[in-house]
Amino acid sequence: MKHDEAIARAKRLLERSIELQALEYGDFTLSSGAKSSYYFDGRLLTTDGESVELVASLFLDVLARRNVHRFGGPAVAAVPIIGGLALMANSRGYDLKGYFVRSEAKTHGMGKLIEGHITPHEKVAVWDDAISTGGSLFGAIDAVNELPAEIDMVFTILDRNQGGSDRLSERSIPLFSILSSNDDGLVVVDQRSLGEWFG
Repeated sequence: MKHDEAIARAKRLLERSIELQALEYGDFTLSSGAKSSYYFDGRLLTTDGESVELVASLFLDVLARRNVHRFGGPAVAAVPIIGGLALMANSRGYDLKGYFVRSEAKTHGMGKLIEGHITPHEKVAVWDDAISTGGSLFGAIDAVNELPAEIDMVFTILDRNQGGSDRLSERSIPLFSILSSNDDGLVVVDQRSLGEWFG
């Protein structure tokens, strides 16, 4: 995918987030306790057909170039996008399988913490719909590391720029975000990230 097409898809995703009221401005408190001038509900995007197509096409292009065949993240955020991404990958002849990390291991059956298609020593991508401080994301990263599997990169729709992306940098884990929060507290297309991955 060319840079201009990636930017156009990101712009459309931003428009779609407003149309679906997945992005609203006001005074909000995040799950981390931090204050925010906007509310973002990524699940309204990952359960919408057009949005899934936009997100999946951007992510699949990068995954294929990096030869990554496993994609997942923390439940519940990762669950809707896994199916859409796997379906698009299959239609393009690319073998991509998904997984998700539970908040705690099951107490019955196999007692799994990670469900789906992931085995030790595979190269994997980790997803969360939005990254603020990275609490749930790093829970999933730590679970995947314990397999052990190789975390190739992290994907997100929105980087809130509240420390999570810095923590990824400290661990030398590349991040691809479609949207980001700017210094004025507005959500915008992440030109830097898209330029890096599609430049």
